[in-house]
Amino acid sequence: MIRLRRIEKAIPKNVISTLNRSISATPPNPSLPATHPLTILLFRNFTISSVSRNTITKQSPSLYRRLCTDESKTNVWTEEIEYLDESGSLIHSGKGIRSVTPGVDDHTMVGTLKKPLLNASAVSKIVEVVQRWKWGPELETHLDKLQFLPNMVHVKQALKIVEDVDAALSLFRWVKKQSWYVSCDECYVVLFDGLNKGKDFDGIQKLFEEMVQDSSSSLGAYNKVIQYLAKAEKLEVAFCCFKKAQDCGCKIDTVTYNSLMMLFLNKGLPYKAFEIYECMEKTDSLLDGSTYELIIPSLAKSGRLDAAFKLFQQMKERKIRPSFGVFASLVDSMGKAGRLDTSMKVYMEMQGFGHRPSATMFVSLIDSYAKAGKLDTALRLWDEMKSSGFRPNFGLYTMIIESHAKSGKLEVAMSVFKDMEKAGFLPTPSTYSCLLEMHAGSGQVDSAMKIYNSMTNAGLRPGLSSYISLLTLLANKRLVDVAGKILLEMKAMGYSVDVCASDVLMIYIKDASVDLALKWLRFMGSSGIKTNNFIIRQLFESCMKNGLYDSARPLLETLVHSSGKVDLVLYTSILAHLVRCQDEDKERQLMSILSTTKHKAHAFMCGLFTGPEQRKQPVLTFVREFYQGIDYELEEGAARYFVNVLLNYLVLMGQINRARCVWKVAYENKLFPKAIVFDQHIAWSLDVRNLSVGAALIAVVHTLHRFRKRMLYYGVVPRRIKLVTGPTLKIVIAQMLSSVESPFEVSKVVLRAPGDSVMEWFKKPIVQQFLLNEIPSRADILMHKLNVMFPSSAPELRSLSPPKPIMSSKSF
Repeated sequence: MIRLRRIEKAIPKNVISTLNRSISATPPNPSLPATHPLTILLFRNFTISSVSRNTITKQSPSLYRRLCTDESKTNVWTEEIEYLDESGSLIHSGKGIRSVTPGVDDHTMVGTLKKPLLNASAVSKIVEVVQRWKWGPELETHLDKLQFLPNMVHVKQALKIVEDVDAALSLFRWVKKQSWYVSCDECYVVLFDGLNKGKDFDGIQKLFEEMVQDSSSSLGAYNKVIQYLAKAEKLEVAFCCFKKAQDCGCKIDTVTYNSLMMLFLNKGLPYKAFEIYECMEKTDSLLDGSTYELIIPSLAKSGRLDAAFKLFQQMKERKIRPSFGVFASLVDSMGKAGRLDTSMKVYMEMQGFGHRPSATMFVSLIDSYAKAGKLDTALRLWDEMKSSGFRPNFGLYTMIIESHAKSGKLEVAMSVFKDMEKAGFLPTPSTYSCLLEMHAGSGQVDSAMKIYNSMTNAGLRPGLSSYISLLTLLANKRLVDVAGKILLEMKAMGYSVDVCASDVLMIYIKDASVDLALKWLRFMGSSGIKTNNFIIRQLFESCMKNGLYDSARPLLETLVHSSGKVDLVLYTSILAHLVRCQDEDKERQLMSILSTTKHKAHAFMCGLFTGPEQRKQPVLTFVREFYQGIDYELEEGAARYFVNVLLNYLVLMGQINRARCVWKVAYENKLFPKAIVFDQHIAWSLDVRNLSVGAALIAVVHTLHRFRKRMLYYGVVPRRIKLVTGPTLKIVIAQMLSSVESPFEVSKVVLRAPGDSVMEWFKKPIVQQFLLNEIPSRADILMHKLNVMFPSSAPELRSLSPPKPIMSSKSF
C-alpha cells in the first residue's frame, strides 16, 4: 500500500482507475521478495491497454521508469527493463536509474545521463534506511550496501534528523567501524542532546565512556555531559565524568564549573564545591557573574570570610555588579563572626549600588551589634529599620529588650517593652523573666513586683528562675511577709518550693538575721514546707552563737528526731559554749542541750567526772576505751578539736589528772604526731602552736615530766630544750613556768633553755611537785585568768588550727 500511494502521487488521476482495476484483478505472487512487491507485480503481471499506454506516455513520460525502479534495492541493475502493454507487446526498453561503483564516483546514471549525487539525497537515503531498520545486523547490512560512500557531513546531518535515539546510536556505532570515520565533536553533542531529552542518563554515561576511549578529545561534548548530569543531580556520576575529563586534558568551561558547584552546594557539600572552585582557579578559567554569585555566599556561610571578601573585591574590579544576595551573605556572615566594621562597610556599600536593605538584613545587623554589646549602633539600626517602613518582628523586639536588660540599661529595655505591647505583641515568658530578673538583681523591688504582677495578669506562668530571683530580692530586703505570699503563689503554680524556701532561710542565716530566720522557719512549718537538716544545723549554730539557747534546743531536737547526725564537731561546739559561759542559768541550758544531743561523747563526759567506783575502771583506761571507738579516718580533725576544748574545760574545772590522761591518750593515738621531737643529744622540743590554752598548759606539764624522767633515769642530757609556743601562747606558758623559777628564756615564738640548766632545775623539789600535779595554790587562779585572757576554745573552729580567741571583759 505504501508503494501504491507513491505511485498514485506520480500517476495522473485518469490513469489510476485503470491501474487499480488491473492490480486488484491480479493475485499476488508469494514467491516474490517482500521488499518490492509492487515493482514485480507491475512488471510481470500488469498489462496496460493501448489507450492507457498512450495516455501514460503522453502525460507522464517518466512514469515507466518510476514504476519499474526499486528505490530500496541496492544491487546494480545489469539487464534491460521492458515496458509491455496489455497484450504483452513491447512498448519501450532501456536501462533504469542506477549508481556507478561506490566510492569511485558520487553520481548516478539515469538512462545514459550521468547525474551528481546531492548531499541531501545521500542524507535522505541514510535516514530512510535508519528509520526503516532501526538497529541490529539488518541495519548494518543495508548501510553497507549503500550505492554511495557516506562521509561525516552526511552522518552529522542524518543524526540531527533521526528522532529515535537508539537508531541514531546504532548509526553512529556503525559509522565508527568504517575506515572513513573521523572523530566528530558535533556528533557526540547531538547524541548527548537526544539522550538527555529522553532522560537516559545511563546511556549518557555509557556513551561518555566510549567518547573517552576515542582518540580525539571532544571539548563541547565533555562539557555537555557534565552539565546534563549535574542538572539531573547525578552527583557521583557527574563528578566522575569531571575527573575523567580533567585526566583527558579537556578544558572545562565556566558553565560546567558553575553547574558542578551548584550541584554540590544544593547537596549540602560546600567543601566539594570549594574543591571545584580551586580547580577552576588553577586552570585560569574566567569567573563569570554566576560563579561569583554561587561561591561568595557559600564561602561566607562556611566561615571562609577572607576568601569571600577577596572574591567580592575582585568582582567589583571586573565591573561585575554584585547582586543583593552577595551583599546579604557578606553582611550576615561578617556580623555573626564579630567583624562588625567590615559588615557595616559592606552594608553602606550595598546602598551605594542601589540595593535596598531587607528586613532580614536589618534583623541580622541589629542582632550582631546587640550581641556584641554595641547597643547604641543597634538602636540606630532599629530606628533606621522603622523609618524604612519595616515593622520589627516579635523576635527582634525580644532580643532588643533582653540585650538592654542584661546590659543594665533597664530604662531603654522598659521603653522598648512598652512599644512592643503597643505594637500588639504579647511578650514571652522569657522577656518577662529577663526584665524581672534584671530588676531584681539591681535591687528594684517596686519595678520587679510590677513586672511580676503584669506577667501573672497576662496569664503567663513565671519560670523557676524568675521566682528564685524575686524571692532572693525580697529576702535581701527583709520583706518576709511579701516573700511568703510569693512563695505560696509559686507553690500554687505547681513548683516544688522546698528548695527555694530553704534558700531564703539560708539568706537570713548568713545575714545573721536570726529572728527573721526563725520567723521564716515557723512560716515554712505552718505551710507544710520542709527544709533539710543542714539548714536546721546552721540555724541552730546561729542561735547558739547569739545566745538564743531557748530557740536552739527545739532546733536540736528536730535535728535529732529527723535522724540528723549530731557529730562530734557539733557536740564539741556546744561544749565550747559551756567553757565560755559565765552565767549559771545559761550553764544549765547548755548542759541540757548537751544531753539532748545523745552523742556518745556526752556519756564519756559524764563518766569522766564520776569516781572509779561508779566507772568500775581507772580513768586512763576509761579514756582509752572512748578514743578507741573513734573512726580516725573520718573524724581525726573532730577528735583533735574535741581534745582542745575538753582540755580547756578540764583545766578550768581543776581536773588536772584527768586532763593529763586525756592528753596522754591523744598523743598515743597520734592526734598530735609532731608535737614532741627528740633529736638525740642535740635538742628536744615541744610544739604547742596548734593547741588551745588548756591543752598547751597540760601538754607542757606532761612533756616536761617526760623529759625529766628521761634525763634523770637514763642520764641523757640534750644540748638544749625548746618549747615552740607561737606568739599567742608564749606569754601564757612563760607566766606559768616563771612561778616555779624555770630557766627558759623567752624569745619571739620559742621558749628555750640549755639542757644542763634544765637538768639542775628538774632536781628542785618545787619543780618535782609542780610536775607531779602538786601545783601551788595560785596556779588555779592563774590558769583561769589566762583562759579569760586567751580563750581559744571558740565553737567556730573546725580545723587543725587553734580555736579563734574571743575576748571577754569579765574576769574570774
